[in-house]
Amino acid sequence: MKYKIGTKEKPLVLKTPPLTSEYTMQVGEKDGKEILVCTVGKTILHYNIDCLNDLHKMLKKHGDWMELGSADEQKPAKEGTVEAWGRSEKNPVGGWYGLKKGLRGRFECIFRH
Repeated sequence: MKYKIGTKEKPLVLKTPPLTSEYTMQVGEKDGKEILVCTVGKTILHYNIDCLNDLHKMLKKHGDWMELGSADEQKPAKEGTVEAWGRSEKNPVGGWYGLKKGLRGRFECIFRH
């Protein structure tokens, strides 16, 4: 599936919730597969692009507000949050949506706009 998120040449520019910083999102490619690329300052995060549809389906099924959460990979995610779901063995990919070891946490950052 092709996503209209942005490209390397023209990424989608977003602002953090306090509106103090910008970050970008775009579709990239790794190992011949589309991925979601989030760039925050000099940090580049990669996510399984299926997270977009999978999270949408999960939130519709959940049917209510859900806290995003925010935890680095090395820290446990708060239960019941989007962050915890993005790491759960019970999600559609059976674990982490983040693809860069050491930077797989902070899954919620792609949904903060």
